[in-house]
Amino acid sequence: MAVHNSRMDARERARAFELTRAPADFIDDPYPWYAALREHDPVHALEGGGVFLSRYEDALAAYRDPRMSSDKKAEFRPKLGDSPLYEHHTTSLVFNDPPLHTRVRRIIMGALNQRAIARMEADVAKLVERLLDEMAEAREVNFIDAFAAQIPIEVIGNLLDVPREARAPLRGWSVAILSGLEPTLTPAMHEAGNRAVTEFVALLKELIADRRKHPGDDEADVLTRLIQGEQDGERLTETELYHQCIFMLNAGHETTTNLIGNGTWLLLTHPAELARLRADPALVPTAVEEMLRLRGVAFHSAVPAAHLVERRGSMKCATPSGDTPTPVSATLRATSPPASLASMVIVPPSGMASRAFTARLSSTCSIVPASAWM
Repeated sequence: MAVHNSRMDARERARAFELTRAPADFIDDPYPWYAALREHDPVHALEGGGVFLSRYEDALAAYRDPRMSSDKKAEFRPKLGDSPLYEHHTTSLVFNDPPLHTRVRRIIMGALNQRAIARMEADVAKLVERLLDEMAEAREVNFIDAFAAQIPIEVIGNLLDVPREARAPLRGWSVAILSGLEPTLTPAMHEAGNRAVTEFVALLKELIADRRKHPGDDEADVLTRLIQGEQDGERLTETELYHQCIFMLNAGHETTTNLIGNGTWLLLTHPAELARLRADPALVPTAVEEMLRLRGVAFHSAVPAAHLVERRGSMKCATPSGDTPTPVSATLRATSPPASLASMVIVPPSGMASRAFTARLSSTCSIVPASAWM
């Protein structure tokens, strides 16, 4: 009877789940909620339209389906209004489709060449050593503030050659701007995000104007390379240039900080795996991949559905690779989902009710049981 009641409770929790009113314990530990959703309501209807996918295969298939869109203009306009936050998040590389995405990504990848990345390695090593030394001298430290968040800020500051005295507000700006992506946005968050975009753009205008007059080393200075554009003359517009620089900071800051924090927590809470890693440093690359799989740097992603799937089986659900447990986290694999694709929210085309959209999506996606990857 107790087991039956527990399953009933899980089913009721799953069906009542709303991302905009997330339960109090969801942020600290979302995985029991994901497990309940996978088992009882894997294609979960959300209030106001859209569905919440919690199975790996479903999310992966949706990401790979060309009918899904990354363009967020229709979704962000009512939420953000005509604001600096709206301009940033709808100009950013990550929230656009081809051909804009293709063109901007090509220019960015051309600027981030291997020579620029390689030249950073020695400075990163020195930075890590300095931060570790500073922590060792303190009686008590906040690991995220003192170490995890410092690394991406300094690395990306060096990448764009932001003067050291101008870097202090970078992390706060990043957090405020990314808060604009939260499911529920308070007036205070909206105001802070808009102020952060405005102040960040003002700094970039100064940096870019100076770099135009005094170009940096075009072999290593990423901002100079972004300004110059590609060899065939294709360049970012001024607005695109501002917001791709902000995007690089935001994407690199949030993901790297979360990876370092989550990875450290995993090792401290699994001492046997930590001992194996200390005994065999060659496992570090595998360890990083497993940390990303077990405790992803982002809990969910949202994509608008450009077109509804029209016939059964047209959304193919791929089977994830890597079923063999990898060396460092073999003991953890059996109990944890691949969190890097923990969930996805799909926004329906305008005018279609959530229930109808959910029914259509449910009937057209071939589902592979979650046990296939456990």
